[in-house]
Amino acid sequence: MSDPVVVEEQQWLFHLRVAPDGAEEIADGLAARPDTSWVARCAGGASIVGTVYGAGAEPLLLDTLPRTRQVLDVAADQVLRIFYGGAGQPYSKPGPLSEEQVQALARHLPESTTDPIAEPATGSTTEQIAATTDRTGSGVALDAVDRRLLAVLRGDGRATIEQLVESTEASASTVRRRLQLMRSSGVLRFDVDVIPALQELTARTLVFAMVAPAELGRAGELVAEHGEVGFAAATTGSSNLFLSVSTSGLPALYDYLTVRLGELPELRSHSAIPVLRTVKAATTRYSARRPGAGDRSA
Repeated sequence: MSDPVVVEEQQWLFHLRVAPDGAEEIADGLAARPDTSWVARCAGGASIVGTVYGAGAEPLLLDTLPRTRQVLDVAADQVLRIFYGGAGQPYSKPGPLSEEQVQALARHLPESTTDPIAEPATGSTTEQIAATTDRTGSGVALDAVDRRLLAVLRGDGRATIEQLVESTEASASTVRRRLQLMRSSGVLRFDVDVIPALQELTARTLVFAMVAPAELGRAGELVAEHGEVGFAAATTGSSNLFLSVSTSGLPALYDYLTVRLGELPELRSHSAIPVLRTVKAATTRYSARRPGAGDRSA
């Protein structure tokens, strides 16, 4: 999967209210998109929450969803800053791995051995364009070949070099070189979706909190250290701090909401929405229609 922060793609947290008889179909449709993640049916099942990023976010939020008959209301908040989680920081807090083992697993990025700007502009037209692509700045500039590679890999992370060559019409050497560059720059990352029930985390809850603006950064850093928090971000909207919380059950959730979260500096209010079923994790899709592996998973 790609890291939206590195490539400077806008990320949106959407919250839909839908007709109950259309919730399954809408959730499945959102999960099928390559630019969505963490799509979940919440509350009574007629609420759908998820994230969308990239160029497809605007038409989805402004056109597709409002025109869908069974969508009753669309709300979306932009992600301003991620304090914990996301593509660049996998959820490794629970489980039997030691800190040394986690660090060892994190050392998977290859070193960048090729400078695409200094590369001689030889070969196909695609390779010549690649040789002059500007990848400087605060983010990483991507050209058409890079974006096509990411689109294919978002759909199938196990796509072969031959499949990537066919999709991009670039040479095999170009594809391999681009993959190495995107991995070494942090654009392309590997993520593993794990069912939280295997970690005895059976209750996932989405928390929308309001913190005094002057204390938002400090509050974000504090919740990032909480073992229950798998994702924490500052957002726009009526709340300014969003958390994905996983606990071993409702008693543990109650303790977290009333004690640990309640200790945040300048916490003004918060609301908690239970996740009934995760329809899509980072990339893995579950069915919205039947109970199974996706139930209450994060």
